[in-house]
Amino acid sequence: MRLQLKNIGQISEADIRFGDLTVFVGPQATGKSIALEFLKLVLDLGHVQEEMTRYGIDWSGELPRFFDAYFGEGMSGLWRQGESKVSWAGRTIDLPRLIGRVRKNKVESAFYIPAQRVLALRNGWPRPFSDYSPGDPFVVAEFSEKLRVLVEREFGAQEALFPQPRRLRQEFQDMLQRNVFRGFDLRIDRSRPQKRLVLGPENHPLPFMAWSAGQREFVPLLLGFFWLMPPSKAKTRDTIEWVVLEELEMGLHPRAIEVLLLMTMELVSRGYRVCLSSHSPQVLEALWALQRLIAYRGSPQALLGVFEAPNTTPLRKLAETVMTKRAKVYYFDPATGTTTDISKLDVDSEEAGGDGWGGLSEFSGRVNSAVARVVANSRRRAEP
Repeated sequence: MRLQLKNIGQISEADIRFGDLTVFVGPQATGKSIALEFLKLVLDLGHVQEEMTRYGIDWSGELPRFFDAYFGEGMSGLWRQGESKVSWAGRTIDLPRLIGRVRKNKVESAFYIPAQRVLALRNGWPRPFSDYSPGDPFVVAEFSEKLRVLVEREFGAQEALFPQPRRLRQEFQDMLQRNVFRGFDLRIDRSRPQKRLVLGPENHPLPFMAWSAGQREFVPLLLGFFWLMPPSKAKTRDTIEWVVLEELEMGLHPRAIEVLLLMTMELVSRGYRVCLSSHSPQVLEALWALQRLIAYRGSPQALLGVFEAPNTTPLRKLAETVMTKRAKVYYFDPATGTTTDISKLDVDSEEAGGDGWGGLSEFSGRVNSAVARVVANSRRRAEP
């Protein structure tokens, strides 16, 4: 599948061909989120319109007002009449015309976990869609609403949310206990009139604001993974085919990021098409390792070793499946407003963004060069 954007916001031209796993990298404000939100829009326009209408958001058929409601207040200027263009699968989409009418009964095919996911929890409980203002980004309000439905309806009377064997592989739960929760449990506290999510034992619960910054970032993400991994024989959630995940690394230690990357590969192995945006070199290091292991016929056990994951039969099957999938990486160039395919992850590439992996490896490269020069000079001075 192919998404093309032209003259939209800071994007002058983007040409993206998606793999089973697609990663966007580049500095802030280069259009990564805009491209991902456009992906959601071209896949789910009818669903988005229905949800907006259901919650009383009125754009009066006008594209600028729709953009303010969908992308967030102040974003109406993204589209420049006569200059902006969006194409999907080789077909130009007449967005102004489509926005002018509401398509009914369009099923949702893309699940979006936004970078602002911590906003989904207020005082430790998911906020409903109606709690957001019309100028808040649609993907944030919708994600929050899905979490609310999950904890209120699917979990029902259950109080223990983590660990919960039917929702995640035991190996993932063990790794998360070590690297994120540190022995704490995630529970629904019903001792007050207002339910809330808490960490810790029943006799000493920790409220939301007492959690670490990483735990506050991680819990909405974990609930999103819960939603995508139904506790049934079905591998995927209803009609969902795509998963968009922004900056999974936010607030997390590298060990926790390792677990999340492995869980993301679980989504890919289940058949979802997954799209990530990231500022973490760890994400591309994992993809580089995956590519090399495939190229040199490495074993699934070798891939598990990258993540320090246990060598169990379920995880070996997961790794074996992932090693048959295709990954793509795109660099969003702030100087030109264009995208470059750097999927080869060639450190010697001369393409824009390729040599420094979209800027993610530049600092470590400068550190190594600076230290190497100092060490070399020191040795020369010490020579007789």
